[in-house]
Amino acid sequence: MLTARPGAFIDAALTAPHAFQADQWQQSSLTFTHHMPGVVRIQPDNPTVSRCVVLSSGIHGDETAPIELIDGLLADILSGALIPTVPLLLIIGHAEAIKAHTRFIEDNLNRLFGGWNQEKNEEHHLANQLQQAVSDFFAAQPASMQRWHLDLHSAIRDSFHYMFGVIPTTSKATDVRPLAALLNDAQMDASVLSQSPSPTFSWYSANHHDALAATLEMGRVAPLYENDMREYAPLNQTLRTLLSETALPSTLTPMRFYRVTRTLTKHTEQFALTFSSSAKNFTPFQQGECLATDEGMSIYAEQDGEVVIFPNANVPVGHRAGLLATPFRPDADQPLYVNTTSA
Repeated sequence: MLTARPGAFIDAALTAPHAFQADQWQQSSLTFTHHMPGVVRIQPDNPTVSRCVVLSSGIHGDETAPIELIDGLLADILSGALIPTVPLLLIIGHAEAIKAHTRFIEDNLNRLFGGWNQEKNEEHHLANQLQQAVSDFFAAQPASMQRWHLDLHSAIRDSFHYMFGVIPTTSKATDVRPLAALLNDAQMDASVLSQSPSPTFSWYSANHHDALAATLEMGRVAPLYENDMREYAPLNQTLRTLLSETALPSTLTPMRFYRVTRTLTKHTEQFALTFSSSAKNFTPFQQGECLATDEGMSIYAEQDGEVVIFPNANVPVGHRAGLLATPFRPDADQPLYVNTTSA
């Protein structure tokens, strides 16, 4: 049985699969199910709030602040300091990458949540397990419950917005104002609304399970236990509100909003970004500036103020090498849709 000791969930998540023993126990009005390393389900006997929540971390092994935050939440639940009133699934994902302090071992795990994978390596196997865990969790809850999934990450480069969320597009029009308001309450600097489907963990829950979902970027990567968790105190408090309070925040300001307009895709090995490799996320460009070249083709900024997010030329051919986005201000009195074509 897991204990309330800080770090206990992290230690359990890093347990070798052959040494792991599944466990279930009752504590006060909560049932805990620890059915695989790094995955714990918490079910209140009588949920008093009509929502269910997935909080995931460690999908990339070197992004450690989210891992410590999730571990701290579970420690407080086990100690009785935090009593969730909603069904909850907590995840610390990629044990082998965490132990190696690397983003991934063979394949980027956060590009493998598009459905069932042929299990050619550890990442493909793990993606299948995590998709199944999320599907089973949501299926066990009443259909009337509002579903949430926040997938917590850290950025690998500096950013003009230190903390921001990326809200995935889905095939179904969903008003994401409740999600955006929650991110604003967590003092996230910006929300980015995606343009096209991408097989990330948050997209899986949004598209396959109609969840309010987002990928949250929390600061910069750092070694495990070397994060200044005081930086994430507002997010920590907002997550506790999500898990235990009936009423959620509803204000969208002062957070900044961006819509993705284009995806930079690496089509050949000749692909190159024309700006500095150390450029920050949300670096703005002027209309007509060249952003990238690829086998004789040039890509230019289409308007003043277009920004780049997640620029990375060192990805496999066919993969995303960056996002281009433009700022906008939503009308708080109108539905906020990610995929404007489906609204």
